[in-house]
Amino acid sequence: MTIYDEIGGADAVAAAVEQFYERVLADPALAPYFTDIDMAKLKSHQRAFIAAAIGGPELYTGRDMKAAHARFGIKPEHFDLVVGHLVDTLSALGVPAGTIGAIGAKLGPLKADIAPAEAVA
Repeated sequence: MTIYDEIGGADAVAAAVEQFYERVLADPALAPYFTDIDMAKLKSHQRAFIAAAIGGPELYTGRDMKAAHARFGIKPEHFDLVVGHLVDTLSALGVPAGTIGAIGAKLGPLKADIAPAEAVA
């Protein structure tokens, strides 16, 4: 059984993405990154990306993480805030801690591409 199946498939991923972005957009440190962003399109990409990353049948056909995030200059501490919101979202949805850890293990290595150290300057 994949992580995707464990958490409840497409419906669970969709619920997680909605609640996740509610948290992220309410965070004053993160909200500015989403000014003028088509949130419906972003959420669609995020659902596909997360589903594919955790073993779902969806195919992620978007840009690689480095290319998709390069123009934003995301700071490492902001990446960490996003991860915190994801953990809080998954916890609130009742996802077991071990599964959250497994999801983190899949997504954590992306930090170097999404929030490279040189973005700190």
